[in-house]
Amino acid sequence: MQKFGKSLPVRRFEDNRFLTGRGRYLEDAAPADALKAYVLRAPVAHAAITALELEDARAADGVHLVMGGADLIAAGITEGLPGEVAENRDGTSGASPPRPLLATGRVRFVGEPVALVVAETLAQARDAAEMIVFDYDDLPAQMALGPGDVALHDEAPGNLACDWATGDRSAVETAISEAAHVVRMQVADNRVIVNTMEPRGCFAEPEGDRLHISLGAQGVWGTKANAARILGIEPELIRVSIPDVGGGFGMKGMTYPETFLVAYAVRALGRAVCWMSDRSEAMQSDTGARDLVHDAVLAFDANHRITAYRVETDCNIGAYNSDMGQLIQSEYFAMALTGAFDLKNIWLNVRGYFTNTAPTDAYRGAGRAEANYLLQRIMDKAARELGVDLFDLHRKNFILPDQLPYLTATEALMDAADYGRVLNRAGDVADRAGFAARRAGSARRGRLRGLGLGFYVIIAVGSDAADITLRYTDDGMVELAVVGQSSGQGHETVFARFLSDMSGLPQDRVRVVQGDSDALAEGADTGGSSTVNMVTNATLTLTRNVVARMGAYLAGVFGADPDAVTFDGERFAIPGSNRTPDLLEAFEMARTEGRDDLTVYHDQGKLSQWGFPNGAHLAEVEIDPETGHVVLERYTAVDDFGNLINPLLVEGQVHGGAAQGIGQALCEHVVFDADGQLLTASFMDYALPRADDIPMFTFVSEPEPSAANPMGMKGCGEASTAGAMAATANAVADALWSAGVRQADMPFTPHRVWKMLKDGELAQMD
Repeated sequence: MQKFGKSLPVRRFEDNRFLTGRGRYLEDAAPADALKAYVLRAPVAHAAITALELEDARAADGVHLVMGGADLIAAGITEGLPGEVAENRDGTSGASPPRPLLATGRVRFVGEPVALVVAETLAQARDAAEMIVFDYDDLPAQMALGPGDVALHDEAPGNLACDWATGDRSAVETAISEAAHVVRMQVADNRVIVNTMEPRGCFAEPEGDRLHISLGAQGVWGTKANAARILGIEPELIRVSIPDVGGGFGMKGMTYPETFLVAYAVRALGRAVCWMSDRSEAMQSDTGARDLVHDAVLAFDANHRITAYRVETDCNIGAYNSDMGQLIQSEYFAMALTGAFDLKNIWLNVRGYFTNTAPTDAYRGAGRAEANYLLQRIMDKAARELGVDLFDLHRKNFILPDQLPYLTATEALMDAADYGRVLNRAGDVADRAGFAARRAGSARRGRLRGLGLGFYVIIAVGSDAADITLRYTDDGMVELAVVGQSSGQGHETVFARFLSDMSGLPQDRVRVVQGDSDALAEGADTGGSSTVNMVTNATLTLTRNVVARMGAYLAGVFGADPDAVTFDGERFAIPGSNRTPDLLEAFEMARTEGRDDLTVYHDQGKLSQWGFPNGAHLAEVEIDPETGHVVLERYTAVDDFGNLINPLLVEGQVHGGAAQGIGQALCEHVVFDADGQLLTASFMDYALPRADDIPMFTFVSEPEPSAANPMGMKGCGEASTAGAMAATANAVADALWSAGVRQADMPFTPHRVWKMLKDGELAQMD
């Protein structure tokens, strides 16, 4: 690589304002005189609404608007929230029951919006909500994954949301029946709550004859399209913007009712309105994640080569379809089904069920992390049952470098990689050879020690095109408008630095504009480890266009042959002239001459195919059998992300993603009671990992540049979560195996581990 391949560890520019209290988050950006909105939510998981009396609330002090579902319908707001559906294996579409902005007729999960109150202050809005008479008749809650006795939607008999499949079932069953070895395993992937530092929020305001909506999200385009559809407004009359965002992780890429309720209130009142979630409200109403159970079978020949892989999955869709809820555990799961293995014989059947819980959707890794987790758990068990070395079993089944590009059984075209090299490097860095001595040392102290591997392949997905626009502005800055929205990834730094490296523009004269639907004609939201890949590749095209057009312009100004004007990455050289302008000087010359056509550039970068980040993560744990307490002693990540633009930010992504995977494995767990009440709706009951739960990480880049794009990048944002979930869980399973524990599922909290050990002792006595 040339200039853009310096791969320098540049610190984030935006941290200057974040660390000095000058960040501009949702409530910082909201108009000071905005009215405050409060949402009355269902206190039960399933009930028929018998009364919703709003008159007393409407008469309360400071109240401007109170509305329920019937009021929205009367106002002509009949469109609900979107939800893509899967194609069932019989060719029909998955169930698509309507999801209203405010509950009508029935409530179907604790936290579902029932009424909106808008008042001068939040306290007045809360007080008015207390005056609402909300009566209902309780209905039984459907909490299990299956048909059950309770029907949530007429559109979904047996509560079946989708029944999706891929592969050749007959061939897989034949291969299993003929296999020399068959390994079976049931694996649960526990539900988690996506806790961002900044909860969800939004405000809207009149902006001339237009409506301005602002929210903490991962992009503007979905909100703009849905606002136009739901409110019946022409899209050009809507502007959507996003200020700084305190974490997204997929959850803030989803569509929620509050945004459109607030937007409607602004249309009705002609004043700005702001809503902000509190923490327990978020835990109840944000999309959850994971929440699935697999029955998996791996078949091997006599040489321990995998001959077939069968997966039957039941997953929780929640009470309604969220944006991609049906697709995450079906199509997205299938993308990574076979991992890094040369495996063509597959069968995956996914049944999604509606339950009386908040909807589920994408969370860091979005289906692909779940697929890697399952595959690595059953591979770990297979090595034990077959009596072979786990690393050797991987090496024997890896797709080899000379087989790439490789079309998987689910039609993903995997590009350049050397999985064996990555695995070997991880074993060396983690000192796998010294593990036996460390385990013996733990045993002398009455502790159990385990080593776990999580080898993953993640497919970076998202939009395959990135619109970007460059403008030379009146204040002498260069604005680069990009798709997507940073929620902590450091996009401003990456994009400004990259443009500077490519063009010679001083990075302090580059202003990155993101999260504004007026800045681009069209775009895409951030998700799937794809934004930096898309935008930098688009910037390559744009920069070449800028240089070519500006070179032709300068040739005309100085009477030179256009083909003879050169650009060395910083300055132009013009034959016959001693002038060597840089791009800023050239922009100013064009502006002075009235050539505004040379100060605005638009391009779209297209990706021909996705990147496939991969890696080997090794976790080492020690367990106190008296208490069940698990200590993560060592953690090693060796990753192939292709070429790195900014290694420092990449390492930060590895740390953050690993912490989320470790958190799910060791402590995060959503608990509902039989009536659908969320018992983990605060940080007193829902445990996020703390600093002392996680050791210092060892991160090593072992790149094999991608051939799928000019940058040679593969993406990194979601990858380490997939590695961490499996590595941590397998390490605990390894420690527990010697104590007779044969079934070990996340989360490995002290009580659950202690109980597993006691059950293992009883099993050994039988």
